[in-house]
Amino acid sequence: MGDDMDTALDITIREADGMREFGAKLGALLLGGDLIVLDGPLGAGKTTLAQGIAEGMGVRGRVTSPTFTIARVHAALGAGPDLVHVDAYRIGALEEVDALDLDASATVVEWGAGKVEALASDRLTVRIARPEGGGQGLDDIFEDCPRDVSVSASGPRSRSIVESLRAAVFEGDE
Repeated sequence: MGDDMDTALDITIREADGMREFGAKLGALLLGGDLIVLDGPLGAGKTTLAQGIAEGMGVRGRVTSPTFTIARVHAALGAGPDLVHVDAYRIGALEEVDALDLDASATVVEWGAGKVEALASDRLTVRIARPEGGGQGLDDIFEDCPRDVSVSASGPRSRSIVESLRAAVFEGDE
């Protein structure tokens, strides 16, 4: 988790649209240089979350799993940063990711746990868990298989993102 309980956020998301909505709230908070590491098993909802992040950032292009391209750059439609969406599943060397312009972009790395942490000491890690034998991340079975999402912060910038995300997620809840 994060440095303390105040820098972590744990929620349960019940459907694919909810994962996208959560991602949009996160994406709206991102700036150039932010690194988000997505961790979870196959079908957990990492790409679905990345789609929401892209929506919240207001970037160009359809977000799909970058498995065969390793990384896709989605240009900002406005004044915000571009989104670099990386699939680190097949990446063997950190240099392959480090070659991207990560300082000017917000970077979301699927399968990045244990591979890209050296890129930035200040980062978010989003762990998505689905029940054993649960859905494979498809919209039509997501509802029968809620996901537990844990967001942890490492560094001051990411801690502020978690605090703002907590406020956005729980606004109106008392």
